[in-house]
Amino acid sequence: MIRNPMTPEGYAARVAELDHLKSVVRGGIVRDIEEARAHGDISENAEYEDAKERQALCEGRINALEGIVASSEIIDVKKLTPSDRVVFGTTVTLENPEGVERTWRIVGEEEASVEDGRISFKSPLGRSLIGHSEGEEVVVPAPSGRQIWEIIEVQYI
Repeated sequence: MIRNPMTPEGYAARVAELDHLKSVVRGGIVRDIEEARAHGDISENAEYEDAKERQALCEGRINALEGIVASSEIIDVKKLTPSDRVVFGTTVTLENPEGVERTWRIVGEEEASVEDGRISFKSPLGRSLIGHSEGEEVVVPAPSGRQIWEIIEVQYI
């Protein structure tokens, strides 16, 4: 089985979502289906069709999360010996030649959220950063052309 790296926080969030879907959402959908069936003919019952569609989406997400959780390899960067090298889970501050600073945490694919400052280790930027150290420049392929970033700080937090 292929193991997928994940931070402890990302793993806990996936487990919590899975538990919520199984213990709360799934039961609510079943009740909605039973209630819609009680209205009689289900062949033209929009409530029934809506509930069945939500059930399919819920079960699909449950199956996906079960696979994600089962294949996760939890990597806790706080338990690693800190250095100036970028590895999975580190928080990296970068600066481009124009003086623009960005801070990113390198995480697993399922955890990535640009809005929250988390990028996948498989993203172009993530791949470019892994293995490099503070003070080094990395060249990142981007749709708008190459981007150059200097690694200012690597934190094991």
